[in-house]
Amino acid sequence: MEATKEQPKHFVAVHGVGHGAWVYYKLKPRIEAAGHRFTPVDLAGAGRNEKKLEEIRTMDDYTSPLLEVLASIPENEKVILIGHSGGGMAAAVGLEKYPNKVSVGIFLNAIMPDAKNRPSYVFEEYTARTPIEKWLDTKFFPYGDPPIMALLCGPEFISNSLYNRSPKEDQALGKLLVRPGSLFMEDLQQTEKLFTEEKFGSVPQAYVIASDDITITADFQRWMIQNNPCVKEVKEIKGADHMPMFTKPDELCQCLLEIAKTYA
Repeated sequence: MEATKEQPKHFVAVHGVGHGAWVYYKLKPRIEAAGHRFTPVDLAGAGRNEKKLEEIRTMDDYTSPLLEVLASIPENEKVILIGHSGGGMAAAVGLEKYPNKVSVGIFLNAIMPDAKNRPSYVFEEYTARTPIEKWLDTKFFPYGDPPIMALLCGPEFISNSLYNRSPKEDQALGKLLVRPGSLFMEDLQQTEKLFTEEKFGSVPQAYVIASDDITITADFQRWMIQNNPCVKEVKEIKGADHMPMFTKPDELCQCLLEIAKTYA
């Protein structure tokens, strides 16, 4: 990809539950080849982050590495913030905490909250619409006191749901690197108001639909878009499974660059 003549932009990206910054290993060099910065972040207890899941009790605990990155951005600079899958909730926390440091929030086939309902609302809708059998060999287990529900994606779930169109090498990578994670539903259900129009709602938002995602279906992605009036632009990647950074890295890179050119 030829280097752009535009002003270099800074992309900051977070991953889905149980994953890590490693999911962006194909996207990072593509964005950088276009002349921009790309900072993938390991959330707490994920990827190479040294914290154990047992040490993480709340969404604030989980998102602390992202918030540290955003806090370090100079006052006169802004980043493009990307949240993938369950990491859409972490990205939304970043938008709420640091709206003045983000030019656009991009939800990449992600769980996307809104500023009018309780923060757990979209997660609750998702779990209500997802039959338990769709989780295949994913393990659910409680930890801590009071207990928090955790999950660990099983190899069958990785191959047949999350990465169903991804290369076999990426399926193998996921099976080697995925860690236990949590949606932190218990914390979110106790929080009456997390996202506000004044902060979260003040940042332009875009949504990238993965058309062949069977984990968070395209229909549910579209429902979330209708539910959140902050979304200003929608793009769709045909043939992308739940991991578009694995199945369609070139198309994803182009989508992100186009959104950044408009808003950043």
